[in-house]
Amino acid sequence: GATSSQAAHSAIRKLFIPGTVALLTNALGFMVIMTIEIPIVHELGITACLGVLLMIVTNKMMLPIILSHLSLESSAMKATNMDGVGKHPLWWRLSVFTQPKPALGIFAIALVLLVVGVMESRKLQIGDIGIGFPELRQGSRLNRDTKQIADSYQIGTDVLTVIAEAQNLKEGCLDYPVMNILERFELYMRGVDGVQSVISAPTIGKVVVAAQNEGNPRWGAIGRSYEALRQGGRAYDPEYGINTEACQAIQVMIFLKDHKGATLAHAVQEIKKFIGEKQNQNEHVLLKLAGGNAGVMAATNEAVEHAEITMLLAIFSAIFLLCLITFRSWRAALCIIVPLTLVSILCNALMPALGIGLKVATLPVIALGVGVGVDYGIYLFERIQHQMEHLGNDLRTAFYEAMCQRGTAAVFTAITMSIGVGTWAFSALKYQADMGLLLAFMFLVNVLGAIFFLPALAAWLNMPAGKGDVTDFDSPTIEAQGH
Repeated sequence: GATSSQAAHSAIRKLFIPGTVALLTNALGFMVIMTIEIPIVHELGITACLGVLLMIVTNKMMLPIILSHLSLESSAMKATNMDGVGKHPLWWRLSVFTQPKPALGIFAIALVLLVVGVMESRKLQIGDIGIGFPELRQGSRLNRDTKQIADSYQIGTDVLTVIAEAQNLKEGCLDYPVMNILERFELYMRGVDGVQSVISAPTIGKVVVAAQNEGNPRWGAIGRSYEALRQGGRAYDPEYGINTEACQAIQVMIFLKDHKGATLAHAVQEIKKFIGEKQNQNEHVLLKLAGGNAGVMAATNEAVEHAEITMLLAIFSAIFLLCLITFRSWRAALCIIVPLTLVSILCNALMPALGIGLKVATLPVIALGVGVGVDYGIYLFERIQHQMEHLGNDLRTAFYEAMCQRGTAAVFTAITMSIGVGTWAFSALKYQADMGLLLAFMFLVNVLGAIFFLPALAAWLNMPAGKGDVTDFDSPTIEAQGH
């Protein structure tokens, strides 16, 4: 029965702290993805972080001011009053999980999910899983054509380039030790699984020498002297794109069957192995990784792999610290962070099942899902703590009141957000569909974790009830008397 102004004042007092903490965790979710050493990810993190921080001003300050000048329709007021009659049957039934014995059932289910999640998450691969352009679906025309080219020819669209830099030489292509190492490197890489063909200066040079000798294949070899190497000098023209002027830099083009994460990792591993062997060391040539579209993908995958653990540790540590400061209780922080951790593990298990790899497009989704998913736990636990400390309620009553006041809104928010991003699954762009599926999963399952797992943890962590205040300052009746 409070007025619009009184309701707005009450909303600010009840929601400003948990709402601000929730938005700060969202901002943290975007900040930690900047640990990935990729410029475009840094830009995404900065832009999104600033946008979320501005929501503190718009949602927590401006919105209550606007609502204080509005009033509900009579039908909405009547429905609100009817909600206060009797106990909400669904929320009261769910509050049974705040009892130790029923909570054991939740723990059993959580343990099974944890075991399955850990086992399945081991199948998660770094990088792309499919063949063709990762932005498009496997059945797209472009990816079908790409597969046909790779199957029919010894070249393809996935090229990994190794750069050979000549050291202290006027003509790198006319130096036998340099050309010998490149020739042996070509031969070595042709035997690597996942490699279709290799092209470099020695390959073209041997073809030119043989062509100048009536096409006799016996002449297709690298000469051991300066004069012999000059016979294939036409092949070392910079206009062909294989080398720079005077062969100061020579590229070795390695055509791969696909750009799957496993294929790229294996190729890079073999290249590093060749470079690291002592017999392949030469003071006049230096082999460096990597160019080409496959080289960029390989470097990106390495950056993602190195940033994953750091990113997750950073965001979970920051959330735990924020919850500890806000609720002044390690029990409260655990009740919020443990369900979030379980959902993150399940998300990693879902990705290989859906054919989604861990890459630049999906790693920020995990951080965002954690940052947004923690909101439900923060909102619910803040109300539980208030009911127990200020009103002296037991855990079951406090959880029931929290669900009555915020449970419906939390479920509604999770469902609407999941449906909204879930529609991305029908996009022709595969990376957008992947992001939509993962976000929908994180939004929906996180609210289930807050509703079921959080109270079960609180029951076994012995959340202490307060003595209760004589006056509940959040009550609309008290506010009305104050005005």
